[in-house]
Amino acid sequence: MTIGSVTKKTLVQLGVILVMAVNLIPLIIALSTSLRAPKNNANPLNLFSEVSFASYRTAFERMHFTEALWNSVVLTGISVVFVVLLAAMAAYPMARLKTKWSKFLYLFFLSGLVVPSQMVLIPIVQMINSLHIPTSQYTPILMFITCSLPFSTFLYTGFIRSGVPEEVEEAAHIDGAGLFRRFWLVVFPLLIPVTVSVVITQGVWIWNDYFFNMIFISKAADSPLPLAMLGFLGDQQNPTQWNVLFAACFLCALPLLIAFLFLQKYFVGGMTVGAVKG
Repeated sequence: MTIGSVTKKTLVQLGVILVMAVNLIPLIIALSTSLRAPKNNANPLNLFSEVSFASYRTAFERMHFTEALWNSVVLTGISVVFVVLLAAMAAYPMARLKTKWSKFLYLFFLSGLVVPSQMVLIPIVQMINSLHIPTSQYTPILMFITCSLPFSTFLYTGFIRSGVPEEVEEAAHIDGAGLFRRFWLVVFPLLIPVTVSVVITQGVWIWNDYFFNMIFISKAADSPLPLAMLGFLGDQQNPTQWNVLFAACFLCALPLLIAFLFLQKYFVGGMTVGAVKG
């Protein structure tokens, strides 16, 4: 091993340590601040000078954590299920048919990746009002599904083209299976790796999103976790209690951390396969 290679390896390790420090230091400061009493305004750089869960209790009560958690689970769960079903069904004919129409549809779905959802929000709100669609806690689901379909369809199409051999479908067709049965009984079970990738990428985004929820949800009882956190932002008359706000942030991230701990191998595997095949 030459001196140049050792130096290069050392520089890479130092770069990795620097990146880790840049990402971890703010989290450590936020964690230390959340472990203080709500009225403790000491220097935040004085790490872990107090270990108290009073801010967590205050955040838990004020944001109605159990109700907000249930709302987040409902919004994310329903949205992800529809995204998986619709994207897989849309990608199957685009991946298998070799026609101009299928290529046009593929490009049409890809064009959805270029247009920001915020740009078309006002026309969509006007359309919802003109169609007399009631705004409730389930209204954001329409936006989540719409915004998730382009990327999800892109992943499914690429995976079906490269990861699902047509010979498997031909064998099922010879055995008398129709198009519906071939897709659901033969093709869809083979899409589990990319389905995990879609669930991860879109589920995390939907869970953390507060923009669409803030636009369409008006009742505090229907607020999911990210929207419930907005109640901790102060103003000139009522300054923000940063200790409670950081505690609320960690409470919102806790369900995702628990899910990652139990499903870590599926998360990593799904992201890897999705990146390669998609």
